Amino acid sequence: MNAKNGSSAIDVPTARALMANNPDILVVDVRTAGEFDSAHVPGSINLPLDQVDQHLGRIVNDAGGRLLLMCQSGNRATQACTKLVNAGLSSATVISGGMNAWISAGGPVERGVERWSLERQVRLVAGSIVLLSVVASIWFPPARFVAGFIGAGLTYAALSNTCAMGMLLSRLPYNRGATCDVDLAIGRLRTPGRRA
Repeated sequence: MNAKNGSSAIDVPTARALMANNPDILVVDVRTAGEFDSAHVPGSINLPLDQVDQHLGRIVNDAGGRLLLMCQSGNRATQACTKLVNAGLSSATVISGGMNAWISAGGPVERGVERWSLERQVRLVAGSIVLLSVVASIWFPPARFVAGFIGAGLTYAALSNTCAMGMLLSRLPYNRGATCDVDLAIGRLRTPGRRA
């Protein structure tokens, strides 16, 4: 248990062993639907982080077994776990390192159309804005303040472990994908033998 945020975490080998020995364990992937479509753990469900707050009560009420939360690197899954634990769900655990660790450890993956992860998209957008504002400041000096604003935003994102730019990018059609049906995902939370 992480005393700082109330969430617990396990490594990939432990998660795989739990999944092999208990069919009621469900992997809940909190990445965007686009990221989920690219690659996900077989039998997992997609419940994007931006949907967790909206459906928090239903998730806590319907969770019928242990949930293993996953994202790309572990940050979004930790945020989701903290929200669920604070709302009264005691059976949520984060898979440390997320899909990055899962793939590195040789875990099984269902692949679809490759899309950039949300973290990579944030790096591209933030870096592009900084670069363009620095170049523009050659002709229009106040443009340098845009680069400073992005730097301040990235600093705040690191300190608070949240990312406003990531939350905005997650709402783009590119990141929505076709597979995220929140009602279906929540319905699978309460179904015994939930893995497909």
